[in-house]
Amino acid sequence: MGNALLQYATVFVLTAFVGVEIIAKVPSILHTPLMSGSNAIHGVILVGSMLILGSANTNVEEVLGFLAVILATLNVVGGFVVTDRMLEMFKAKAPAARPTKSDTSDEVAR
Repeated sequence: MGNALLQYATVFVLTAFVGVEIIAKVPSILHTPLMSGSNAIHGVILVGSMLILGSANTNVEEVLGFLAVILATLNVVGGFVVTDRMLEMFKAKAPAARPTKSDTSDEVAR
């Protein structure tokens, strides 16, 4: 058990360092689109957390698995929300309605 925990901790630390290095190289203008897309892709993490929760044996494992499912769900939903808001910025705005001839003649008559 101790050896497996050390291996998991090593993988976690190495991925944290790699993640920081990758994100540090991304220009700030691309940071939000990149992160929103990657959060939406994290559905894989959601599936993994559900698998872990399904194989939980103790109460502690069930609580941690449940928290993992909740946090992964929030991450996926948040990624889609941010992506949707960003795409809304690039949609063409509807032109303002021009007054018709009958509208202007009604205003003059009043």
